[in-house]
Amino acid sequence: MKLFYAPGACSIGIHYLLETMGDPYDRQKIDIKTGENRQPWYLALNPKAKVPTLQRDDGSVLTEFPVIAQHIAASAPGTGLSPSDPECALRAAEMTDYLVSTLHMQGFSRIFRPAKFCEDPTTHDAIQRQGRDVVTSGLAVVENELKPGGALHGEATFADAALFYVLFWAIDRVKLEVPRACAERYATLKSTEAATRVFAEEGIAL
Repeated sequence: MKLFYAPGACSIGIHYLLETMGDPYDRQKIDIKTGENRQPWYLALNPKAKVPTLQRDDGSVLTEFPVIAQHIAASAPGTGLSPSDPECALRAAEMTDYLVSTLHMQGFSRIFRPAKFCEDPTTHDAIQRQGRDVVTSGLAVVENELKPGGALHGEATFADAALFYVLFWAIDRVKLEVPRACAERYATLKSTEAATRVFAEEGIAL
């Protein structure tokens, strides 16, 4: 497998998942700031011009974070990252999609790139506030799922890949005050050898 990623982007969650699994894989950095993701060679791989992109051993390509995370986990059943119980697997998929589609796309997108929502710079502060509100309310949902009985409580699943990058953005980039269980889960994820390698490889100093 080969991962195409951009340092600090959501692809860091897939990078973390691959490092957690420990199996050999290749990776290639994509410089989004210089527009490398829109170069013809990359668009031939992923016409969406996004990261992460995963090229499988047979040359086929997967895009979209939730699908890539589930595929990687399913390819290594011995890790336990892909729950064998159908209900647990369904709930992990549900939370992965929520983290990506709501907290990331509706919340952090407004915080990091308000101009995508309105070009008028006088609106950007309000758009960023909206983004923070989305993330804050979303983390309250996540907090409940991290507690006993919740979909994210207990053993790690592929949903931790999305948790890793969302909490990295919230805590280390935006400096938000997050609920207790969210902070504790991120501290656990961040303390792993996999996280240490990922931050070092992506050139992220914390």
